[in-house]
Amino acid sequence: MITVLEAIKLSTDYLEKKQVESSRANAEILLAEILHCKRIDLYLTFDKPLSENELEFYRESIRKRGLRMPLQYIIGHTEFYGLNLNLNENVLIPRPETELLVEKIINDNKLKEGLRILDIGSGSGNISLALAKNLINATVTGIDINEKAIELANQNSVQNKIKNVEFKIFDVMNDDHKVLGKFDIIVSNPPYVSEFDYNSLEPELKNYEPKMALTDNSDGTSFYKRIISISKNLFQNSGYLYFELGIGQYKNISDLMIQEKFTDIQIIKDYAGIERIICGEIK
Repeated sequence: MITVLEAIKLSTDYLEKKQVESSRANAEILLAEILHCKRIDLYLTFDKPLSENELEFYRESIRKRGLRMPLQYIIGHTEFYGLNLNLNENVLIPRPETELLVEKIINDNKLKEGLRILDIGSGSGNISLALAKNLINATVTGIDINEKAIELANQNSVQNKIKNVEFKIFDVMNDDHKVLGKFDIIVSNPPYVSEFDYNSLEPELKNYEPKMALTDNSDGTSFYKRIISISKNLFQNSGYLYFELGIGQYKNISDLMIQEKFTDIQIIKDYAGIERIICGEIK
């Protein structure tokens, strides 16, 4: 029978041939998921033989990863800002860079009471839920055009026992934004990949993650323009707008915000030194 170590080695070799990055880590994570253990525990059971049932599930998981299906979709969940979130192919996979956006909002507003926050394009609910959990006196509304994304976000709110959040189906590009009410903070990680750049994305993104969550089928700025233009009508009297940015977008989006009378524009770089977060205030 094949042992844990042998299975990992064979799977790593296979994934390397399929040009999967971090092949060994992927092989170990997938096996740990099947064995219902932590990845580090595999190192204590290298000589353990795998059952035929375990091997069958593992082979199928490795096959999917070899086809470049994202790891998070295969195992069906991911960690984000201390939350365990269910995932499927109806929503974008949360990225570490987005945790910087959440952290910025929390740090800016942790001493404020009674905040109303709107998350535009809420997807799995990762931003909404992380904010609601950490700003316990705030109420958070997440909106998304995708009904299946809303269903998943609601599942994640129940799973993580977060109650000061609600999710609604809403098309921010076409629906009447006035029905949403008034807010103190608006946040969005919108589709920002241009139509040109979309065609050169890695297979994991292009072939599996929802296209509508990645690209606006234009130059990557249409959602920013729409949100910036309507935001002043969604704020109480004054408010703060926070965005995640694509590479090289910060100057363009900053100019758009300044044109709409936003002040105190701040730009934050991510771990790779890329301008990733922008925020500003309107009064």
